[in-house]
Amino acid sequence: MIEKKSITKKFQRLALFGYIGLLILMPLWMFMFSPRDAHSNGFIFLVYILPLLLPLKGIIEDKTYTYAWANFIVMIYFIHGFTLLWVSPEERLFVLLELLFASAMFVGCTYYSRHRGQELGLKIRKLKDELAEEKEAHSHDSK
Repeated sequence: MIEKKSITKKFQRLALFGYIGLLILMPLWMFMFSPRDAHSNGFIFLVYILPLLLPLKGIIEDKTYTYAWANFIVMIYFIHGFTLLWVSPEERLFVLLELLFASAMFVGCTYYSRHRGQELGLKIRKLKDELAEEKEAHSHDSK
């Protein structure tokens, strides 16, 4: 196993801080502190809790790609938080916590996956390199 650098560990901790924070905050907020009377518990679970559970296995197993794609999920919480910041000032404390955790998760996941990917030698090839290689392969085939 390739050892993690100090900066990589810091970004992983930041990602986990945000992720675990959201995992704790959202159910407490939605079910205990400010229940949504207009929505069923099942709907609240599907929309606000279930998306956070999708990357759980990969995060536990320390999968670099899981950290990368988890950023798509955290966008739900940014949209939710910024919307409520505007329309629901009475929930400002919960909204600010949601935005804090979502920001920490986003930054942590982004840079953890980048640094860890570099440590492991994982690379996403650039499209122009792919196209140039493909063009060269086809030009050799036609000769």
